[in-house]
Amino acid sequence: MKEIRNWKFHGVFTDGERLLTRNLVPENRVYGEELVRFEGKEYRVWNPKRSKACAMLRKGSRYFPINEDSKVLYLGAANGTTASHLSDIVGKGMVFCVEFSKRAFRDLITVSENRKNMIPIFADANRPEIYRGIVGKTDVVYQDISQRDQTKIFLKNVRNFLSPQGFGILMVKARSIDVSAKPKDIFNMAQFELKDGGLKVLESVILKPYEKDHAAIVIKR
Repeated sequence: MKEIRNWKFHGVFTDGERLLTRNLVPENRVYGEELVRFEGKEYRVWNPKRSKACAMLRKGSRYFPINEDSKVLYLGAANGTTASHLSDIVGKGMVFCVEFSKRAFRDLITVSENRKNMIPIFADANRPEIYRGIVGKTDVVYQDISQRDQTKIFLKNVRNFLSPQGFGILMVKARSIDVSAKPKDIFNMAQFELKDGGLKVLESVILKPYEKDHAAIVIKR
């Protein structure tokens, strides 16, 4: 059995080859992931091909500002795959999961039933006024949506919810913004829009080979 040890960010572990999170709900799988026990504790293997957050870490991100008591607003939580790993990581914190697809939201509700620090919210991320009373100020705004105006939606939510010392993680889907433009140009334009919106861009991480034409941009207020 391989030794599981702390990795470079809080709540993320490694067995030397893979990244893992400690399972908040022992014996419970979310997306068929492998469960591994080590020294009486259970861990979930984090698949970078199923989670852009994991892909971002595997590609060498220098920032992952999520701690054991963080409040995270997750826009585009889909079926809850990545959100469940963030749920493992925050532990005593909270992950507010916004999703607008009815089919994905049904799966998200099922995942959230076993995880008391995940709050599913059925809403359009472009209308933050709908969930403002539920969420309040957060430490992190994490977005992974497919709309063409995804950067503007991210900025709108950052202005509504991110605390003054907070961080944001924007997963840019180049082909959803402009299928004819070069992804590199799309990523650069997204960074420009974020800076123009008053945010500090800390890094941009290309997610290839785990995700084609995607980049993770980390910002700070």
